[in-house]
Amino acid sequence: MSSDELQIRPVAYYRGPFGSKFGIPRQSSLARDIRGRIVFTKPYRVPEALRGLEGFDHIWLVWGFSANKASKGEWQPTVRPPRLGGNTAVGVWATRSPFRPNPLGLSCVEVEAIEGMEIIVRGADLMDGTPIYDIKPYVVYADSHPQARSGFAQSAPELRLKVVIPENLPFTDQQRRQLLEVLSLDPRPAYQDSPDREYAMSFDGADVRFRVENGVLTVTDYCCSFRN
Repeated sequence: MSSDELQIRPVAYYRGPFGSKFGIPRQSSLARDIRGRIVFTKPYRVPEALRGLEGFDHIWLVWGFSANKASKGEWQPTVRPPRLGGNTAVGVWATRSPFRPNPLGLSCVEVEAIEGMEIIVRGADLMDGTPIYDIKPYVVYADSHPQARSGFAQSAPELRLKVVIPENLPFTDQQRRQLLEVLSLDPRPAYQDSPDREYAMSFDGADVRFRVENGVLTVTDYCCSFRN
């Protein structure tokens, strides 16, 4: 390793309902009902390291894209963001694409509670098992710039799908709330819009299947565990 290279290791892992990349909200805070846990690893399970964090409502998570080619050192100088329909190329530095020279992500999440050496958070856009490399408090006076330009992502997505979840499917009330929020964001790739295609999303240890037609997403089944 040369002197200008940085070696980092996870201080924690995220535990949440998404067992695969497909279906995860494309930005944090878009699905506030999604709850997860930041679970610290040794030697970072030290209570003193969390002292004072209870005074902050949000935190920044620096994490790793651990489930795609970017984690193997591959990257692309231009990418096609879903926000632009998946057919317009822009520079990777103008996006939050996972395909970057260093596969690091940055997300702002809400702190719901601190329980021992776990931080309960809401609104994370992370897959279960995502490595967390650093945690920093969100500070309003320095981190909030409401009048700033945001390029092609000036505002949150406004178009949401209507979601239909049949009453006979065995979801808990919490799962229904979470799925209604997540699925309304349309998890499909931007270039796919076939009413005949059935999609499958790993959620809370099971396989959620659905179809989309005329702006309505209908959940068709809930079965088949994904997790080990």
